[in-house]
Amino acid sequence: MTTTLTKAHTPEKETRRRAPDSGPAAGRRNWAGGLAGWIWLVVVAVPLYWMVITSFKPRSGYYATNPLVPTGNPTLENYRLVIESDFIGYFVNSVVVTLGAVVPAVTISFMAAYAIVRGRHLRSLRAMNGLFLMGLAIPLQATIIPVYLIIIRLNLYDSLLALILPSIAFAIPLSVLVLSNFIRDVPKELFDSMRVDGATEWTTLWRLAAPLTRPAILTVTIFNGLTIWNGFLLPLVLTQSPDRRTLPLALWTFQGEYGVNVPAVLASVVLSTLPVLVLYAFGRRQLLSGLTAGFSR
Repeated sequence: MTTTLTKAHTPEKETRRRAPDSGPAAGRRNWAGGLAGWIWLVVVAVPLYWMVITSFKPRSGYYATNPLVPTGNPTLENYRLVIESDFIGYFVNSVVVTLGAVVPAVTISFMAAYAIVRGRHLRSLRAMNGLFLMGLAIPLQATIIPVYLIIIRLNLYDSLLALILPSIAFAIPLSVLVLSNFIRDVPKELFDSMRVDGATEWTTLWRLAAPLTRPAILTVTIFNGLTIWNGFLLPLVLTQSPDRRTLPLALWTFQGEYGVNVPAVLASVVLSTLPVLVLYAFGRRQLLSGLTAGFSR
């Protein structure tokens, strides 16, 4: 005899997801956010607009016209004056300093980040990681006097190398932080498979870690490039000769004892900003994705 037991169905409370509202509130627009966005756009766009239109105004009529109204007789005289004032030499100095600092800084930071992640069980490497993190808390302005004294002792004052070495040092801490977060996201099984195949740590570094962390490498390269290109304090303190000036410091060329050639200054700003805009246009997506993805865990 087969006995069939049936359980009475008892209603249970279930957690249900609340369906999104389909009423008038769902289509409500964020007017406050939109207004704030437009205000921010104006705050950013107006100075750029003023900078561009002023660079085409003659110096003689600059103070007699409305600053926000384009001139009726645009001129390229300011750009010609900037080019004739050794702008090419300043541009070359900025390129040499930027490349000479970014390439070693990114290379050293990548190798240091790999060693910190792969050897995190070692106490010495953990201490090294803490040292890099402490470097983020030290601003450049607080160390400019010790840096100046070190450069004097090394007989490097008034040279491009005096700008490159401190720039490398101050670019490493943030680069190590970003790159180490990316390397931690690489699955451990991939490193183990490379070791089983007989690959050395050096081969694993450049054949596995480097291709998988390419967005992070591009991110720190672009970020450090922009920071060093726009640097002003180090060239101001560590150089003296006109032929050692970089572009940000060269803007002082158009500042006289009793006045400032504002149109010429803004023309030089426009010319010095063009490489930065080109670099940002090509690397904007990598820069934003790298800065966010490395910390999204």
